[in-house]
Amino acid sequence: MPFGKIFKNSLRSPFAVAIASWLITAYIRLVNRTTSWEMIGEAHLSAAEADSKGYILAFWHARLLMVPVVRPLTERPVYMLISTHRDGEIIARGVEPFGIRFVRGSAANPKKSFKEKSGAPALFQMIEALGEGGVIGMTPDGPRGPREQVQPGILRLAAKTGAKILPMAYATSRHRRLNTWDRFYLALPFSKGAFVALAPIEIGADPDAAAIVTAKTALESALAEAQETADARACGIAS
Repeated sequence: MPFGKIFKNSLRSPFAVAIASWLITAYIRLVNRTTSWEMIGEAHLSAAEADSKGYILAFWHARLLMVPVVRPLTERPVYMLISTHRDGEIIARGVEPFGIRFVRGSAANPKKSFKEKSGAPALFQMIEALGEGGVIGMTPDGPRGPREQVQPGILRLAAKTGAKILPMAYATSRHRRLNTWDRFYLALPFSKGAFVALAPIEIGADPDAAAIVTAKTALESALAEAQETADARACGIAS
């Protein structure tokens, strides 16, 4: 049996899941505490915070790891959309200590229930959280891509709730890109780091097909710009 398959099978053990989650928590804390962070575009974050409505925090799947460290920038409840897959459970447990709550399921398919006793669709829980002024963290290209292409779930959620989408990215001067579908960005300790937020994007209620395409293009462009700005600020090179 190939090593990769053996490794995946081993993570079915609750003990292995607990260890993997603990390692994620410890690694995020290590990178955070040994990195000199700079926040760029804080005015855009303040604009989103000033709205009584909740808002959606968008970032590419590859740059998911260090997002929990900006949790202290808001006093609102923060939720993250996580898949019901075992990998999602590991991630959820790994970032939970940073004060993040979870919605498990799919934004793209409102009929797909997530694994909680209520059985309520993930979409409905996100609508409720935004209505109560919460923040929803989403990876528009996750959980399986295509890489850096916005999928319709985040746009539908924004249109249905009227919530604005805040594009964000981060970069660190020391990092590695992994050989995964998203070329996962592994921030390394002892770095110079930058978080970048751009102007919130508003879709409007009941958008037609053309408006959805326009919003998709605008969000992809904004996330690319945030990523390029963070890369340049942190290490002076392109992504």
